[in-house]
Amino acid sequence: MKKRMIIAILSATILLTACGQADSDNTKTGVSVKQTESSDVSLELLGSGNSEEMDTADLFTDRDMQQTPDLTDAEYIDVSDGTDITIDSGGIYVLSGNADDVTVLVDADDKDKVQLVLDGLRLSNTDSPCIYVKSADKVFITTVSDDNELTVSGSFSSDGDTNTDAVIFSKDDLVLNGTGSLSITSSDNGVSSKDDIKVTGGTIEIACIGSAIEAHDEILIADGCIEVTECKDGLHAEDNDDDTTGYIYIAGGTVNIKAADDGIHATTMVKVEDGEIILVAAEGIEGTQIEINGGNIDITASDDGINAADKSSTLSPFFELNGGNVSISMGAGDTDGVDSNGDIRINGGTISITGQSTFDYDGTAEYNGGTIIENGQETNMITNQMIGGRGRQNGMGPQGGMMPEDNEGRRGYGDRRQENTQL
Repeated sequence: MKKRMIIAILSATILLTACGQADSDNTKTGVSVKQTESSDVSLELLGSGNSEEMDTADLFTDRDMQQTPDLTDAEYIDVSDGTDITIDSGGIYVLSGNADDVTVLVDADDKDKVQLVLDGLRLSNTDSPCIYVKSADKVFITTVSDDNELTVSGSFSSDGDTNTDAVIFSKDDLVLNGTGSLSITSSDNGVSSKDDIKVTGGTIEIACIGSAIEAHDEILIADGCIEVTECKDGLHAEDNDDDTTGYIYIAGGTVNIKAADDGIHATTMVKVEDGEIILVAAEGIEGTQIEINGGNIDITASDDGINAADKSSTLSPFFELNGGNVSISMGAGDTDGVDSNGDIRINGGTISITGQSTFDYDGTAEYNGGTIIENGQETNMITNQMIGGRGRQNGMGPQGGMMPEDNEGRRGYGDRRQENTQL
């Protein structure tokens, strides 16, 4: 029989440290954490295709961004084989040690914030999560050392009607941060939340059968390093019962994913502001709306590199490039560099596609700026492999053909004709 340890202490005060700094001296900043937490992020705030400027402060609180915790009032826990640990109150808990058959269960009040500080924690289970957040307002999982490992090797058991199918499984908001690293190995999913997941620091390495990081509502990444060596999907945001949610926002950090299916998958929107993203997958990025405003993205895909698909009943598909550098290398066969069930808009940045079919769209294509490179050749055309799509760039139509003239002798589609110059 497993013994259970009940731990209850008051929350401790945490000081802010600059994002990404390894300095553990929190007294240098002297900035107090905001006592209020941000509300759920709406699709309107993420942009929903309008390319609005957005500060990460709108999405991440001071405490989200703090990488080094103040452990003055922390509770220290050494794990042991077969002894589950239940945390039923807000506070800071430092977990260390090497043990088998252990679950850290967070079952606190829905207003409590719990911070789990991993300092040389190595847990291995066969059928249950290593960390299970059953109830809390928000849980921070913070690494402060480079030797943290969590493994589940067998078939996950259920908790009543809850299928706890991840090494870190949460019913509430999760924040992954810190200055250390965490290695996760799973027979199903790596990290899963029925709410939101934020990544703001630390290094997370995941090998799994299912999704590396999945959330019902949103995945927000500000910084840190995510290394997915083997999974079905890399980042996956989807709620099977609600197609109006499930979106992904990346504002920095490094995301390196090898996946059998999708590298990045969202029901509604994928928005990239910055960061280094490397994807090797069947499909690189899939969502209803995909907007790239910055960063460096390298995709190697055996199917579509970027796929703006009809996944949400409330949104129209599009792919929009406003900045950054996108490189896509396609496999042979019926594959597309950028495939949109709606429109394509290229307003800036650079996109380079190597493959038989570079662009495929059902709606319209607008080239307003930036650089397009197809199989090594620079062009100002958005070609189309799909019959029925309409191109609007420099008065040219689909497949490079001239578009019909209007009553004033102009080539284009009404007053939406583009006046771009040749590159």
